Amino acid sequence: MIYFDNSATTFVSDAVKAKINELMEDQLSANPGALHKLGNRAVELYEGIRKETAGLLGAKPEEIFFTSCATESANTAIKGYMSRNKRAGNAVISTRTEHKATLECLEYLTKLGYEIRYVKVGLDGKPVMESLEEELGKGDVALACFTLVNNETGAVLPFADIAKKIKALSPSTVIYLDCVQALGKMQIDLASMGADLCSFSGHKIHSVKGNGVLYVRNGVRIDPLIVGGGQQDGMRSGTQSPVLAGAFLEALKEVSSGIDEAREEVTLINNYLRKELAARGAQILSPDDALPYVLNVSFRGFESETMLHCLEIYDIYVSTVSACSAKQKKVSYVLLEMGVDRKTAANAVRLSFSRHNTMDEAYEFIRHVDDIYEQFLIK
Repeated sequence: MIYFDNSATTFVSDAVKAKINELMEDQLSANPGALHKLGNRAVELYEGIRKETAGLLGAKPEEIFFTSCATESANTAIKGYMSRNKRAGNAVISTRTEHKATLECLEYLTKLGYEIRYVKVGLDGKPVMESLEEELGKGDVALACFTLVNNETGAVLPFADIAKKIKALSPSTVIYLDCVQALGKMQIDLASMGADLCSFSGHKIHSVKGNGVLYVRNGVRIDPLIVGGGQQDGMRSGTQSPVLAGAFLEALKEVSSGIDEAREEVTLINNYLRKELAARGAQILSPDDALPYVLNVSFRGFESETMLHCLEIYDIYVSTVSACSAKQKKVSYVLLEMGVDRKTAANAVRLSFSRHNTMDEAYEFIRHVDDIYEQFLIK
């Protein structure tokens, strides 16, 4: 099997499986809210995981909150900030190439009467700075929402430039950053980054599904999305799970080691596939400077879903659009917003890699692409 669909989800690592089994021992399974010694032990374990997670992300423990997924983190950050800070402004700035978790939150805000201003993006998938300046210049911007690495193309946001521009033209604007596809693939230090709110996902870094992290910089106030018993400093009620938090931490520890070495290996895979696919008439849609973990390519003569199922015959797994939108069978809105024509976008397939993919898999992938063109392309 060749699994080139790691942006959709990753397989759970052996280390994470072992950590989950360890954390599920009876002596560690008490409710962290209980007053007896087993509860005290559970809460100490949980807070220790929180502290270590914060350290790896360059944050303070009190700035880190465990959630069920990045979608929950995004909803909490975006809705929570606007709800808590009604006097901060009535406008939100973003792009139309954001993940659905962000776009649906913005649509929700629209229904509440907020103004959403969308910055244009170029063929490189990056916000057009002149458009950003124009939208900021209109004033009244409470929140800016961006994605560090686009999940469909791998386009990397020039975040330092974006943040500098926002702080220069609208100093009070708070910045939310979707860091899901960047985690474990590029260095992240939240203390120096300049973002105020960030979301992360466990199942994108070889943890299990059902765990994520929300970063809230000290001094930023947001309303909780989930209320109840007041756990996690009132930010996210519900019984804390040392098992899920520990699974996230174990995965984070793994992907945080050897980031540069892993990226070099994945870059070799990406460069080889770019060259070989382009030589076969495919059109590379990911920008040249995209993060190498994502390669979006449009196959000549094959609609995206057709190519996906042809590859599946050979036990090769890829995506068409984002997994959150795939079953709607729509052409990628991300590619269309970048200015890719609809026909080309309709043939687009996303290959996404992890540190566990190999050059041998890349060679085999190309061999089977040749097989597919030979057998199935109507000449």
